[in-house]
Amino acid sequence: MDFHPKDLPIFKTYDLKDEKDAASAVEDMVKIGFQDKNEGFRVLMPKESKIAKRIGYTVTTGVTHGLRQKNEIRDVRYWTYHHDSDHYAIVLISNSALTKLGF
Repeated sequence: MDFHPKDLPIFKTYDLKDEKDAASAVEDMVKIGFQDKNEGFRVLMPKESKIAKRIGYTVTTGVTHGLRQKNEIRDVRYWTYHHDSDHYAIVLISNSALTKLGF
């Protein structure tokens, strides 16, 4: 990987505190969709490991499930990384957008 996920163009950022926030963010991401976009979504999570794992699982599986329900292409790439001293982050972007951007 010759780039860092935080360098990707972002359409919307979600600052989540718990799993309930994660479910709302998933609904919003699925509603907006990943197709025909050259940007991705960033999800910020607290650095508390147990909460971050739950939020990460909810987001990644929820997006896949939601896209399947809408019969949309589920070719979404994601990376998890240390965003800053207080947050982990997940960046989600469609594989086609990643290709268009030259990554």
